Amino acid sequence: MPPIQQTRLYQEIHEQPRVISSLVAAPQPQIKALAKRIRAEGIRHVFIAARGTSDNAGRYAKYLLGAHNQLVVSLAAPSLFTVYQQPPDLTGSLVLGISQSGKSPDIVSVIKEGRRQGALTAAITNTPNSDLGSAAEFVIDLCAGEERSLAATKTYSAQLISLALLSEALNPSPARHQEISLLADRIPETFRDEERIQTLAERFRYMTHCVVIGRGFNYATAFEFSLKLKELTYSIAEPYSSADFLHGPVALVDRGFPIFIFAPHGKMIPEMNALIKTVQSREAEIVLLSDHQALFDLADHAVTLPTDVPEWLSPITAIIPAQLFAMYLAHARGYDVDNPRGLNKVTETW
Repeated sequence: MPPIQQTRLYQEIHEQPRVISSLVAAPQPQIKALAKRIRAEGIRHVFIAARGTSDNAGRYAKYLLGAHNQLVVSLAAPSLFTVYQQPPDLTGSLVLGISQSGKSPDIVSVIKEGRRQGALTAAITNTPNSDLGSAAEFVIDLCAGEERSLAATKTYSAQLISLALLSEALNPSPARHQEISLLADRIPETFRDEERIQTLAERFRYMTHCVVIGRGFNYATAFEFSLKLKELTYSIAEPYSSADFLHGPVALVDRGFPIFIFAPHGKMIPEMNALIKTVQSREAEIVLLSDHQALFDLADHAVTLPTDVPEWLSPITAIIPAQLFAMYLAHARGYDVDNPRGLNKVTETW
């Protein structure tokens, strides 16, 4: 097994500061063009088709475009288009495909059907000349460079920042523009706890199951981290919002049960504080990823997130330490982090 630093996954995780900085410094012209069309057509509904990691970017879009742009965002059920061949009416919607490869037939079918119905269509992809890119009217290039490791990392953060740029272009705000501009300087800080994360991964070497919790903008982060734990470490990792977790699944928690909690500062801090105290009373083992110092004393383990990152952009900084943890845990178990068992880089589903 090669040293972790020689793996493609390690290198691609560490490429993220450059990728994000480049996207922020030179946003895709198509982003402003798409925003202009959305405003011109008075579109109020966004219909997102995606799978896997890209579906988690769609979850972020649901909160982001809803909160900042007052758009109704739906996540597609692609089987309605392929298996059942009974697609919904997409008239007056933006039909948006999100895919690293742009090759999955079911995602492409949603965009094609949207275009057939006369809807505005767009794609966010790392492969603009893919089937997805060819099907959409507007194509936003992630410009992340080839992603060779099977687990998507830099393309995910590139999808998030592209969505953030689209949101700001739809409703321009000097304050939010400044926040995006400053984000590039914060990304390198996500690696400051890397040695601690590696040590923490060793602590959980024999973990077989856990839950991952986030809410609001970081609901997507909980899903993406749990996916990385599943595909890289083969752990049973279940994602929940803090609210959903209390509606039944909290019964899982007993002494030593691992719970990973994303709690960057923002409107969810009071709820996360209450949740941590609840699972602490059940003697769970809590790993907290946060920049809120008052919460650290409540957790068994803490990973410090960059400060001064607004909540709406925090999923971009929160996921990187999580990617590192999943990578180091897989490596500690002796797994090939670049080639998880049974997976392919491009998964074609119908």
